[in-house]
Amino acid sequence: MGIIKGICISERRGIQKSEVPEADLKMEWGIVGDAHGGNWHRQVSLLSYDKIEEFNKKGANVSFGAFGENLIVEGFDFSSLPVGSRFAVGEAILEMTQIGKECHSHCEIYKVMGDCIMPREGVFAEVVRPGHIKVGDEMILLPEDPDRPLMAAVLTLSDKGSEGKREDKSGPIIVEELSKAGYRVVETMVLPDELSIIKKNLMRLSDQRQVNLILTTGGTGFSERDCTPEATLAVATRNAPGIAEAIRAGSMQITRRAMLSREVSVIRNKTLIVNLPGSPKAVKECLDLVLDQLEHGIQILIGKDGECARK
Repeated sequence: MGIIKGICISERRGIQKSEVPEADLKMEWGIVGDAHGGNWHRQVSLLSYDKIEEFNKKGANVSFGAFGENLIVEGFDFSSLPVGSRFAVGEAILEMTQIGKECHSHCEIYKVMGDCIMPREGVFAEVVRPGHIKVGDEMILLPEDPDRPLMAAVLTLSDKGSEGKREDKSGPIIVEELSKAGYRVVETMVLPDELSIIKKNLMRLSDQRQVNLILTTGGTGFSERDCTPEATLAVATRNAPGIAEAIRAGSMQITRRAMLSREVSVIRNKTLIVNLPGSPKAVKECLDLVLDQLEHGIQILIGKDGECARK
């Protein structure tokens, strides 16, 4: 259990948040009156009161809202909890959606202290049930939902697609197939064939959003710009080659040109990443080959299922 020590909002972007004694949590937005709300996964930011106090003991002397946080809560180490954790405050319920964030430009706190805790200790949540909250309210960590669906993200890698010069037809097919299989697709993106950009987003989705599965489409051929396999291997913590091998073996029964596809499949911490080819037809064929087996592997990866051995 935790206690809300502070509630902070800013009426417009670009200014420091200021304290308010109470607020309304609104679905598909966040905190009413806060300019950083919206219909996205970073509706409400939370930071541990204990982490702020620890930071202040180093001489920072920062006030509530200085890190851009909405809720300061005593009693929880938010960054140690998994994405998907749910918290009740009165009638309202928040679901954690991301841990930390990228610091695009160092704030004044960092310039003075050489450090800022929000990028690694702050978390984000969305409002799943509205309600009124006030300073001093209890926050309760709810039991894990056993029926919570596996979370997935889809990345389409295409220079022309990212420039709006080509319609992404493969990404929507993947989303449709994942949804039919029971996954919750929380992000879709169309990115250029840039190694650093692909790596950055694979790491963000794995580490900060903690999705269970990332499926990529495109960038697996012989073209000089095709770098999806290299980006995927660069972020891997373990190899999982059987999935890519099964895709190639099955695709060879359809076209012998499948031998020219360079897709890989790997694990990054608790996230499975699988490359798929770029064409809509090939994407559907490849998913038909492996999608029904991925959930079992993911459940083992996250510790919710037994081993694969058959008796």
